[in-house]
Amino acid sequence: MRRLLDELGTIGADPRDDDELRVRKRFLVLSSIFVLPAAIAWGLFYLAFGEPLAAAIPLGYSAISALSIAVFAVRREFRVLRAVQLLLILALPFLLQEMLGGFVPSSAVILWSMLCPFGALVFSDVRAASRWFALFVLLVCVSALFQFRTTNHLQPELVTLLFVLNLTVVASVVFVLLASFVKQIETEHARAEGLLLNVLPKAIARRLKTAPGIIADSYEEATILFADVVNSTPLTSSLSARDVVALLDEYVTQFDVLARSDGVEKIRTIGDNWMGVAGVPTSRPDHARCAARLALEMLAFVQARQAGGGLGLDFRIGLNSGPVIGGVIGRDKFVFDIWGDAVNLASRMESTGVPGRIQVGPATYALLKDEFVFDARGSVTIKGKGEVETWFLIRPRSPTSPGVRETASSQPVPARA
Repeated sequence: MRRLLDELGTIGADPRDDDELRVRKRFLVLSSIFVLPAAIAWGLFYLAFGEPLAAAIPLGYSAISALSIAVFAVRREFRVLRAVQLLLILALPFLLQEMLGGFVPSSAVILWSMLCPFGALVFSDVRAASRWFALFVLLVCVSALFQFRTTNHLQPELVTLLFVLNLTVVASVVFVLLASFVKQIETEHARAEGLLLNVLPKAIARRLKTAPGIIADSYEEATILFADVVNSTPLTSSLSARDVVALLDEYVTQFDVLARSDGVEKIRTIGDNWMGVAGVPTSRPDHARCAARLALEMLAFVQARQAGGGLGLDFRIGLNSGPVIGGVIGRDKFVFDIWGDAVNLASRMESTGVPGRIQVGPATYALLKDEFVFDARGSVTIKGKGEVETWFLIRPRSPTSPGVRETASSQPVPARA
């Protein structure tokens, strides 16, 4: 059944359709097909009980509806199919009610016309649906004022049965239409939410949705991490664009996974440079430990990748701690970013570092010197800072140190939070 629905849903599909149009087409085709058996059953029912003219209306509806779907499969003109289907479901129940003698004798068959404005909401827009709804109200009023017939050949028991069927079937179709539409909205909302969380931290995204405006906060303690590919120019000249992107994506994706696990917020990736921060936007006292843990795990992944053979990359990693300012800037393609002297020095720790090593500044060293082993590098000339003492982060002091665990790599790294 699912395979059949999938095949039917592709009727009139066009590779050039966007996601929204593709869903609307699929939904209209399936809805139109599902109504056909009910229309045929109603026509045969009226025919069996001595109402051939009334039977001709739902049977005629079935023929015209099926023909419009067949034409749509060839010509793919969605607006034509939509107009035909909405007009049929609006007008023919009205005619059928008149043929059967009005509201009560026809078992209020005009209820089927309600599917027109409801369908227009799903397949078109609110403005178009409002016009269809106005036509529906007009037809109901006309039905009350003009009756071309007052009796039919249906027994009272049949009239009651048809009243129940008209009410329940129409209500069921409306429910399915609205339920499917709501589900589609939920799916689109989840997709939009996922895209938003790809560019903004969850806490910032929540604030931006509830209180749009300038978001700017100060964070007294944070640790910033920069990781950059070493000598990437020869790489881009020797590989195809696709291979370069695929290789970088492998590393960045793994860095993203490690960052989420270690409680580090990724800020951005620019080219082959990865930037993250611990302690922003949610403050945490172990920000330096989290960033150090991530840096060691990044380096372990890079080394394991190199040891595996094939084409690999080398990275410089830099860490620094201190106060930062974080906020959302811009209104188009906005991003969450951080600024401050600590950020600038973290960037310099990376750019003046050594391939395959993690260089840290004085603030980070002071926070981690009791838990991790460092190699003193000495003074490094930093633009705008002069001579700055730096260290290389080597490993945790002990696998039993607070927040530290052993991994399958050759050296222990901090435990995950």
